[in-house]
Parts: sequence; structure tokens; C-alpha cells
Amino acid sequence: MNKEQPKYQQPLSAIYTELETNEQGLSKTTAQARLEQYGHNALNQQKTTTVLQKFIAQFKDFMIIVLLVAALIAAFSGEAVDAIIILMVVVLNAIFGVFQESKAEEAINALKEMSAPDATVLRDGQLQTVKSDELVPGDIVSLEAGDIVPADLRLIESASLKVEESALTGESVPVEKNAETLEAGDLPIGDRLNMAYMNSNVTYGRATGVVVATGMQTEVGRIAGMIENADETTTPLQANLTQLGKSLTILILVIAAIVFGIGMLRGSESLIDMLLTAISLAVAAIPEGLPAIVTITLALGTQRMAKRHALVRKLPAVETLGSTDIIASDKTGTLTQNKMTVEKLVLNQQLVDARATELPVDSHLAQTMILSNDTKIMSDGLAGDPTETALIQYNLDQGYPVDQLLTDKPRVNEVPFDSERKLMSTVHPLSDGRFLVAVKGAPDELLKRVTRVETDGQVTPLTKPVRDQILAINHELATQALRVLAFAYKEITTIPETVNTDTLENELVFAGMVGMIDPERPEAAQAVADAKSAGIRPLMITGDHRDTAEAIAARLGIIDEGDDDAVITGAELDAMSDSEFNHKVKQYSVYARVAPEHKVRIVNAWQKRGKVVAMTGDGVNDAPALKAADIGIGMGITGTEVSKGASDMVLADDNFATIVVAVEEGRKVFANIQKAIQYLLSANLGEVLTLFMMTMLGWQILAPVHILWINLVTDTLPAIALGIEPTEKNIMKHQPRGRSSNFFSGGVFSSILYQGLLEGGITLFVYWLALTYPVHASSSLAHADALTMAFATLGLIQLFHAFNSKSIHESLFTVGLFRNKAFNWAILAAFVMLAVTIVVPGLNGLFHVTHLDAYQWGIVALASFSMIIIVEIVKFFQRRHMRQA
Repeated sequence: MNKEQPKYQQPLSAIYTELETNEQGLSKTTAQARLEQYGHNALNQQKTTTVLQKFIAQFKDFMIIVLLVAALIAAFSGEAVDAIIILMVVVLNAIFGVFQESKAEEAINALKEMSAPDATVLRDGQLQTVKSDELVPGDIVSLEAGDIVPADLRLIESASLKVEESALTGESVPVEKNAETLEAGDLPIGDRLNMAYMNSNVTYGRATGVVVATGMQTEVGRIAGMIENADETTTPLQANLTQLGKSLTILILVIAAIVFGIGMLRGSESLIDMLLTAISLAVAAIPEGLPAIVTITLALGTQRMAKRHALVRKLPAVETLGSTDIIASDKTGTLTQNKMTVEKLVLNQQLVDARATELPVDSHLAQTMILSNDTKIMSDGLAGDPTETALIQYNLDQGYPVDQLLTDKPRVNEVPFDSERKLMSTVHPLSDGRFLVAVKGAPDELLKRVTRVETDGQVTPLTKPVRDQILAINHELATQALRVLAFAYKEITTIPETVNTDTLENELVFAGMVGMIDPERPEAAQAVADAKSAGIRPLMITGDHRDTAEAIAARLGIIDEGDDDAVITGAELDAMSDSEFNHKVKQYSVYARVAPEHKVRIVNAWQKRGKVVAMTGDGVNDAPALKAADIGIGMGITGTEVSKGASDMVLADDNFATIVVAVEEGRKVFANIQKAIQYLLSANLGEVLTLFMMTMLGWQILAPVHILWINLVTDTLPAIALGIEPTEKNIMKHQPRGRSSNFFSGGVFSSILYQGLLEGGITLFVYWLALTYPVHASSSLAHADALTMAFATLGLIQLFHAFNSKSIHESLFTVGLFRNKAFNWAILAAFVMLAVTIVVPGLNGLFHVTHLDAYQWGIVALASFSMIIIVEIVKFFQRRHMRQA
């Protein structure tokens, strides 16, 4: 026997031989020996990291390392307070990161907890209950409605067995199972009708099966292994910050080395003076507050998103949403409601809308829908097969007296549903002593038993034209991906001695048909349209059949009606090589009959094209792709703990439209971080230029304490306030910036350069002006005043420039001066902190500055305010150029 051959292709005799078992099951002794050989029927528990390990891991970020170096530099220069402040920022950032990610590795544990606690198994020929984790290959297991399948089983016998496998396949309708050997190879899980898989649910019937795989060897175990081995993706934000940190470090080292070298060659400064100068340059170049600002901006974003039902588990996920190019969404429960609903009726041989049609109390169609039905009406809802509960729910919604009908016409006999004949019949007493036979089933099979048809209450013989008309309507409903059931009835005087299909299911009267579907969520179509208008491509990935997937996708607007080329099945995907699929991936928007590995492959293919991929899902089968995606989005209500544990973000309301809201918030977060970065780096460039030119010109330079204080004042409150700027107009009309973009894209880099040069140039001009036209005749006082005016200008010009940074390209007067009250208070507080060092007696001595008179303050204010005027003029020409381009 070929052991590589799938179990569903192997005859039972071959499986018994391979597993050394039979229909009587294993002995207790053999079972115990195999338990030691194979291990417990449980999933591996993922290794967890301690809080300390998580905390230490936060310090591996490159920008954090840069900040630690900055703290050392500040401490070396004697500024212990500044070193402590920087270290506090770093530690707080690490603590917040640990808090956000403390539950990031719960996926495997959640899978383990899903396992069924008990199983009914044959041991020594006797049925007994054992813990499911004690099952071993070769055990014979009994299944009944309501059971959770405890291991992967090859079915031995099946009696009307239906298994709900949506957590594995994404298909919402329970699958009818049988024990027949299948000849076809490479079947997706949903088509392996003689297999029952671990953690799926038995919704109807009963069966026995032989255990062919346990623990990590099961399909669920394979998924768990995929989650365990999945690589953690680096978010665009993390990549951008790492790149920024490296670039800044190189820049800092080069500039500091140049200044130190030139100063030593000139010989006019001592070694220690030039070392302190180089340190000042390094401190000026490092944006100490950037990681804290990024963290705070992201944290505030998560709070806003939580209020709108999007719960973020990992901070960088907020920004990643803003760069999303692709949303790959599971259909069942995400785009659809995960419940069957009656949508169409065929009444009097005419197709009508179910919601707009009220069936009369004496309607045979309504009666057969209710009577030929195994649904149980419970105090907390309906229990039973989703197709049957949909029929009852429809009649309840229409106000039909369901309870009264079931009371007046109790079931006295039946022919249960059989997957071969595809029919179900029940017998009910009538008030005149006769009996009503209610029959439902597949239309083509039911019509074989029909001889008459009811039209407007009149029963007439079924003619070929009428039969053809019914079959045509059936075909039309099928092409719309509706599941069609037909209903018939007849009245009999006595119940046959032998009740079976031959004695009961004949000479029937056709009553009508219903078309059912797992309907799309009401808001999903608009959410898809909003995503498309934002330049985001939605994909639908499902375990459902091709026709169903295509119809739902067309109704949602994911694909155009009849666009068959945009749909591909898992089998077709298997037939493609990776290179071929990567080449064709842009063609497909709908993936049907897929397995978990297909989903990961789809995500990876788009990522290889440089796209940022978000994956939504709620089932166990979605977890590997959720983890492989740039951002995994789990469902909070219908989602399994596995999918939630593997996600970066969870939708509290399971609403696809919430994703669009989250994308908007993500774009806003990125825009605000970008504004803060432009502000910080242009300000720091101005500081570096000022120090560099002062050194080159032999002027008295600003001390480390000046630079550190300016950084503390201007790099914190104003930059944080920029992080909470209101959303700019039309932010959801732009194309996604994608993976290739960074914080310097969109003209930001050039803006940083010219604005930094402008800040440094204006500061140097004020210094030169104060030296050239001194207020005091004393040379030492003139130099002290010039240094103080340069210090005040460098600080104040950055506060004015913060107003410029409220938008990259838009005018300050368009964005609005007073929309962000927190920003205005931050600027005021920062100005007070800057001014007190100059005007408060005692503090100016600590900061080595002098008092300035009104004339000197006027020069500082005018020079600093000119920053707004010049930048507004540049922005005007930038906008004009962008409109012409």
C-alpha cells in the first residue's frame, strides 16, 4: 500500500491493515502502548516568553539604541538630568510595548483548548467514554449530533451525518458525509466526504470512524504547526523607523567627526572643547522624542479605533492599516452573515422575493417547510441544521403560526433524509382522519416523484412544459449561488404498514421551491466600495463552491457580474507553480474551495509584489494567513480564539465596514507621524547647521545645555500635539502609499532640507546681526547677547515652524489655526518654558544667557515669524506645481 495515498482514497480494509485495527477497536493494552508511541491527542503548546524577555526585546529596536547612545552622550557632557529624561522615555516606551504584546502568542494555546474533552470509543469491543487526548490511531470512535469530532477520522459508516466544517473550510453549510471510498485525488477538505476532522461539529445524524491522525498530525495540528512556524512580518512603520535610525546614526557620526577633525586641525580649540562641540552636534541631530511621539500617536490612535469597535493588539498595526493595498477577506461570517436565509420563493410556478411575499395560513408550501423539518424551537432560539432553521425562521419572521401548526399536526411517522435519494418525508394527522405527507428535497430528485402541481390552490396534472419551467427556475436560482430546496405533499387515508421511500414518496403534489443563501452583510457592499475608492483592492477567499463565491463577490462589488476570469479555485491554484501564480495573481479577486496553505500562498504572492496585505478571518483555517499578513484582522464575535490570538487587530462588531474606518484612522496616524518627523528633523537640521557653521566661522557656539533644553521644549509637547491633528480632507481619496513609501515620501525629504537650512540660516543671521550691531559696547556682553538671541531664535523659530507642519502641502490657513486646541496650548507651554530661561533671574545664569531688551526680542520675534511667511510661499508654488503635474 502507498502510504502517501490520502486516507480518503484508501479502502477501509487497507486502513485497518495499516493501523492494525478492526471494527471492534483496539484493546486497552494496545491503546496504552500507542499512547506512549504517538503521544497525547493534543496540540503542541507554543513556548512562551517571560515579561522580562519581552521587556528586553523592546531594546533591540535601532532607534532605541540610538536614544541610549544619546543618553550616554548627555551624561558624558555632564547633563545628568537630560540623560535621565531620555532614559525615562526609553523605559516607558518599552513598558507600553510589553503591555500591548503580552498576549501575542496565544494562538496555539487557544487551539489546544478547543479540543473536545471526551470521546466515545470502542475498546475491547465495548463502547466507553475516554478523554479525547487519550485517543490513538486505530481507535474506533462513535459520533452523534452535537459532538465535536475529537480527531481526524476515516468514516466507517454514516447515517445522515452532517458536519459543520466552517472553521476549517470557510463553508457555512454543513457537509453531508458518507463512508464511500473516493477515487479523486488532491481533494480540498470540503470535498473529502468520507472524512471527519478534529474540532469540526456534528450537526445531524450519527457515524462511526477510525482514527487516522491525532494531535499535531491532524489537519488542525497542521494549521497549528503553520502558525508556530510562521515568520513575524516587519510592519512598514517598523521598517521606516529602523531605516530612519540607521540614516541618522550615520549622519550624526559623519558630521561630528568632520567638526571634530576640522576643529583639531585649526588648533584654536582644545581637545575637550572640540569633543563637547561634537557631542552638542550629536545631541542636536538626535530626535530624542521621536519614539515616544510615535508611541503616543499610535496609542491615541488605538483609543480612537477602540471607540469605533476596532481593537488593536499591536501598536504598529494602526499605522500598517493606513498603508494597506490589499484586504484579503474570508467570506463566511465576515462579508456574509454566516447564517442561511430564505431569499427567493417559487410559488405558483413563479419566482418571487421571499421577504415581499406573505404565505397564507393554509399554504401547503409553508406547511411542508415547517413540518418536514427537524429544527427544535428552544427558549433561546432555534437549534438544528442551518438550512432547516432558516426555513423555520423565515416563517416566524412572516408571522406564520409555527407553534400552532406543529401542535395541531404532530409528526407520527417519517422517512429520514438520505444523501442518496436527497429527500425527507414526514407524516402528520389531519382533522378529518386522513394524513398529510410533507416532503422536501433536491428539486431534480423530488420532481421524479411528482405527478401533480398546485397553482393558486388548484391541483392539476404536471405537464412537461410546467416541469421544464420549474427546472429552468431551479437553474436560474443555482446560477445565483442560491441553495434550492423543493417541497411537495399529498394526503393519504392510511399510513402504509411499511413506511419507506417506495410506499410514501410517490404521486406527490408540487407545492413550490425556496432559494436560500448565506447573505452578505448589509454594510459590506458599501465597505467594499469605500475600500475601492481608497485605492484598496478587496479579495474574497472562501471554502465555498466557485459559483457561490462568484455570485456573492459580484453582489458585493468585489468583481463585475460575469467576470469569471477573476475567480480561481484551490485545485486550479495547486496546478500553478509559484512563479506562474505570482505572475497571474493580479488577475484574481475571488478564491473558492481553498485550504489554509492556499491563503498563506495568496498573501505571500501579493507581498512579493511589494503590496501591504491585510487579512481578515474568523476560523481556525485563517490563523496562518492572519499571522503571515502584514496585518491580521480577527473577528471578535464569531471568531475563534485561535484567529484572535493570531491577529494584530480584532473587530469587536465583526463588521467589515469597521475595517474601512480603521484604514482611515491608520492613514491619519501615518500622516501625523510624518508631520512630527518633518517638524523634528527640520528643527534638528537647523540646530546642526547652526552649530556646524558657528564652529566653522569660529563664533562662540551654543552649549549642549542650550541644545538639550531647546530639544526638550520643542521636541515634546508641540510634536505630540501634531500627532493628534484632525484628519485632513480627502485622506480616503488618495491611493495607498504602499510598502515602497516611507516617511520621507511625498516631498517630505526636500521640505526637511530647505526648512532645516532656513531655520539654521535665520538663526545665524540673527547672531551675525547682533554681533554687527550690538546693543552693548562691551565685546563680551555683545557676544553674550548674540548667543542669547541665537538661542531664543532657534527655539522660537521651531515653535512657529510647528504651525507650518500642521500639513505637508496645505496652507496653514486652510488647515485651520484653532482646530487643534491641544496644539495651541502645547505651543504656549513650550514658549513659556523657553522664555523663562532668559527672563527669570537665576535661571539665565544656569543657562549662560543674558536678559534681552524689547528691541532684541523684536528682532528675535520677527526673524522667527518669517519662517511661516517663507514656508507659506514655498507651499503655494508646490501646490501649483502638483496641480500642473
